[in-house]
Amino acid sequence: MTHVALTRQWLVVARVTSGDTATDTDSPVALDDEAALEDLLSSHETVLLELYTDGCSICASMEPILTNIARATDAVVATVNPRNDPPLVDRFAVQSVPKFVLFVDGEPVAERAEGFIPNDDLVSWVEDKAA
Repeated sequence: MTHVALTRQWLVVARVTSGDTATDTDSPVALDDEAALEDLLSSHETVLLELYTDGCSICASMEPILTNIARATDAVVATVNPRNDPPLVDRFAVQSVPKFVLFVDGEPVAERAEGFIPNDDLVSWVEDKAA
C-alpha cells in the first residue's frame, strides 16, 4: 500500500512498504526497510538510493536535487534511513551520510559518499553509470 507522507523536512514523497510496486517516479520514494528496497529494485531498471539520517543538514540540502534527479533522469530515486533498518548499515557499509548507491537491473553499479553533490554532477554521474 502506498501512502503519501511528509517526510524529512519538507519533501512530500510516497512511502513504500514491502509488497508495494506502484511508485511515482517523478519524486523520491521513501522506503521503510530493506524488503521495500528489494521490491523496488525488482520492479525498476535504474534506482538511485540515498541513505540519509534525520537531522543531517547535508541530506536535507540534497532533497530538491533528488527531486530533480527523479524528474530529469530515467532513475527511480529512493531514500531510506538506515537507522530504521540496521542491516542496511552493514549491507552498504554506511560510515557517513548521505551515501548514494546506484542500481541497474537490481545490482549496485556505483557508490558515492562525499556529502553534498551539486545537481549537474549528480545527474551526470547517474546517467554515466547507468549507461
